[in-house]
Amino acid sequence: MMGTLASYSFSTPNFRLRSGHFDDNFRERVRGFDSYRKKSGSGSCHLCGGRMFSNKREYITFRKNSTKVWCFGENNDRDGVNSNDGSKEVESSEMGGQDSSVATASPEDNGERTAEDNEFGSDNSPASISSKPPTISSLGPAYSNFQVDSFKLLELLGPEKVDPSDVKLIKDKLFGYSTFWVTKEEIFGDLGEGVLFLGNLRGAREDVFAKLQNQLAEITGDKYNLFMVEEPNAEGADPRGGPRVSFGLLRKEVSEPGPTTLWQYVIAMLLFLLTVGSSVELGIASQINRLPPEVVKYFTDPNAVEPPDMQLLFPFVDSALPLAYGILGILLFHELGHFIAAFPKKVKLSIPFFIPNITLGSFGAITQFKSILPDRSTKVDISLAGPFAGAILSFSMFIVGLLLSSNPAATEDLIQVPSMLFQGSLLLGLISRATLGYAAMHAATVSIHPLVIAGWCGLTTTAFNLLPVGSLDGGRAVQGAFGKSALIGFGLTTYAFLGLGVLGGPLSLPWGLYVLICQRAPEKPCLNDVTEVGTWRQAAVMTAIFLVVLTLVPVWDELAEELGIGLVSTF
Repeated sequence: MMGTLASYSFSTPNFRLRSGHFDDNFRERVRGFDSYRKKSGSGSCHLCGGRMFSNKREYITFRKNSTKVWCFGENNDRDGVNSNDGSKEVESSEMGGQDSSVATASPEDNGERTAEDNEFGSDNSPASISSKPPTISSLGPAYSNFQVDSFKLLELLGPEKVDPSDVKLIKDKLFGYSTFWVTKEEIFGDLGEGVLFLGNLRGAREDVFAKLQNQLAEITGDKYNLFMVEEPNAEGADPRGGPRVSFGLLRKEVSEPGPTTLWQYVIAMLLFLLTVGSSVELGIASQINRLPPEVVKYFTDPNAVEPPDMQLLFPFVDSALPLAYGILGILLFHELGHFIAAFPKKVKLSIPFFIPNITLGSFGAITQFKSILPDRSTKVDISLAGPFAGAILSFSMFIVGLLLSSNPAATEDLIQVPSMLFQGSLLLGLISRATLGYAAMHAATVSIHPLVIAGWCGLTTTAFNLLPVGSLDGGRAVQGAFGKSALIGFGLTTYAFLGLGVLGGPLSLPWGLYVLICQRAPEKPCLNDVTEVGTWRQAAVMTAIFLVVLTLVPVWDELAEELGIGLVSTF
């Protein structure tokens, strides 16, 4: 239900109306109103419609029994009683129905008058303005109407709030001594569109929550969603163990994500086509030892300005497709893992929005939850399913590619890559060194199968998406396993490491910017955002983060020289 709009008012702190703030036409209208009132003997102020007083006794009686607001009319001792600074007091109920929450004051609260305070410049009795901050409603019906219309617009554009009558009904029939005893109410939601019930839990939290959800559906139907969250600013833990809980109430249309629109499908398709192009480009770039010299010079020489004939690249497209297929296969397998984990939980996911990248083929995809998650365990399972699926396929490609690289029968399929590539990851560099041997790795270039590049890029992309920050897969998993507070700590540490280049090497800056722009906000709470996920899920999340660090930390020069991973120049 729409709230009462007339009860709101704008106020400006430490603001005083001075000469020149109103134009001459406004001054003339004020003088005209006052002149008309004097002639007609009207007992009301034509600026605000407020009541005027014929004598001081009537004014004193009115002050004792009524709520006052300041009227910035012109001084006139014959028709009204003025305060020390020349402002009249009028009853708020007669000011166009405005609530008494607009500025209230008493004559004693006003400061001394100065020459600058005179507004209308009356010769007989200089007008003055109250030192109290004025409100829009005190400037006349036109300003009051503008104020009300503005709040109507804000109410219409903002999310619909919980119906106050439903709040009373829920307090009376839903909560009680046997479930949850409500002691206090606060606002709930990003824009304060919901109600948070604080109080004392009267049983096992999971049992109470299930009972309350069933009763809420019986009382209000399919109108609201009930959330069980940790009590904000709780002074201690629950006597039964665990954190103190409270219950939030939001409308379903406000709390549940909206459906995917046609434009989102169009954008997703365009991004997918760009990702296909960037994957093919990566396949072409991997054949740098076979490309024409003018093409290699353009892509490697920073002083090269004139682009080569792109038709020279067409013969290399066919040989670039296997690597592009590998990159796209890993991306699709990643997303398939999310959907498979979400299906039995009846959680809806959006269409994936792939992010193209010329270095890795893609930065992965943004996949949104299109329904509210029931609990934190579901959040962890869905968040980890995608990266684990992509990592398994990527690692399989990587290992098979390394084995084919050392197979003499696959020599024709091998490509030459700089050995410094293997210094970009401590974990993958050590695995490559153990598989290919010292002689193959301790050289300027290394002959490898294209599957090695596909697996390397897939594992690197998976590791980036598992970083514990924002709404990345790693951020969602940490938030579900350890809570939002833990995610904040992990996120700040991750941003620091990315900024210092400790994680990801040269890709740390573009990836950090991508996260800040697209996925910095944490995921919204689950319906049951309190129940712990269990030890094994927390262990899985910590193991994943440990592997992410090993994958994104580059091999430092001393270790690379000692292990023979590439040629390191030491002076």
